[in-house]
Amino acid sequence: MKDTVNNKGGTYMIADILHFDFLRHTFLTGILIGIIAPLLGTFLVVRRLALLADALSHVTLAGIAFGLFIEKQVTIPLITPFYGGLGASVLGAVLIEKLRSVYTAYQEIGIPIILSAGVGISVILISLANGFNTDLFNYLFGSVSAVSKTDFYTIIIITIIVIAIIFLFYKELLTLSFDEEHAVVSGIHAKRIHFIFIVLTALVIAASIRIVGVLLVSALMTLPVATAMRIAISFKQLIIYSILFAETSVIIGLITGYYLNIPPGGTIVTTAILILLIVLGLKHISTKKVKGVEQL
Repeated sequence: MKDTVNNKGGTYMIADILHFDFLRHTFLTGILIGIIAPLLGTFLVVRRLALLADALSHVTLAGIAFGLFIEKQVTIPLITPFYGGLGASVLGAVLIEKLRSVYTAYQEIGIPIILSAGVGISVILISLANGFNTDLFNYLFGSVSAVSKTDFYTIIIITIIVIAIIFLFYKELLTLSFDEEHAVVSGIHAKRIHFIFIVLTALVIAASIRIVGVLLVSALMTLPVATAMRIAISFKQLIIYSILFAETSVIIGLITGYYLNIPPGGTIVTTAILILLIVLGLKHISTKKVKGVEQL
């Protein structure tokens, strides 16, 4: 990458983004992921399903490893690491929902089961695919040069689907997030809505792996939400602030990764953590000031 792009300053960076398709696709993909990841992450955190993102990300890794293994054997256009991860993520979501119906009294147990299966299968397939290599490293931690034109168009479609479904089923998802029993009594088909929700989560995780990496994607879905929860006073504010914090993390993380020539996943997540710490610190200071005023 150092041989093909300039890393000397902002002007060079803008010129490179305009000149190189892969950089343009990467930054535009980052903007899209910065919207849909915290958008779904807000519902995940409120519903106490943050571990679901981790489970599906590990299943996605198994699909990626399968795609890498197949690439070593034969070239099949639709069986690439990216589409392998996408398919595995959706399959994992379906299996989690199936396990919820099997373990009705302990519905959350399906998540660690699928997570464990994803890790185990990943280890086997990665070994069969001749272990770690540059491609796998990019999928694990993200890359500023990994988004192809086809991947970019796929992510655009996923973004449109996610936003459209959230818009159409916003009231149902909101009700389920805060009071599932009331939602069922109100006539909302809880199982169907939950199934749609976890499939959307699977799609977002698969779409995010190119930028953030499969091991860090859950952080982009939860850290901005955790930050926004400290200042938001309504659910809509929570969504808006989460997206703003996520976009800030993605943009700063991509720029930093670009200049340092390192995987952007780490810089994006580190930026999100720093924003969280700053907000927590400012909130703590403001709380102490209010208490001081009240004591006077």
